[in-house]
Amino acid sequence: MHVPAGSGPAYFGPGDRVEFLATSADTRGSCFLFVAMVAPGGGPPPHIHKLEDESFFILEGTLTFHAGGRAVHAKPGDFIRIPRGTVHSLKNEGTVPGRALVIISPAGPTGLQRFFEESFYPAPDRNAMPPPISDELVKRMMAASPSNGLEWVKPA
Repeated sequence: MHVPAGSGPAYFGPGDRVEFLATSADTRGSCFLFVAMVAPGGGPPPHIHKLEDESFFILEGTLTFHAGGRAVHAKPGDFIRIPRGTVHSLKNEGTVPGRALVIISPAGPTGLQRFFEESFYPAPDRNAMPPPISDELVKRMMAASPSNGLEWVKPA
């Protein structure tokens, strides 16, 4: 398998852009890989993945993760693994975009990949920053969450 740079599907979410590298179908369900670009101030609020573990390898910038009651300020070269069922969030508190290789495992017909496909917007310009969060995006995310094993948690 070869995925030339910039050729995987890309989507805009709440303050981030995801670019698919290997889908569940590509890996026969073993994993889903994508690169996430998190704009300054961006990142998802607290949530739980019920179906999958989530791992991050930081490529550029810095990202602050909150998981399992602790905060981690991750920089390039750091690796973070968050087991399924763990409340977590991340935020780019810096002034430049953060980028991470994200590994979701296992991957199946439902889960984070399908969530992105159902709720995020296609990103035709891979160099553009994500648009502001809209009520429509939030509605789409809320509608796609239950069937894809995501649960949003109110911040403490």
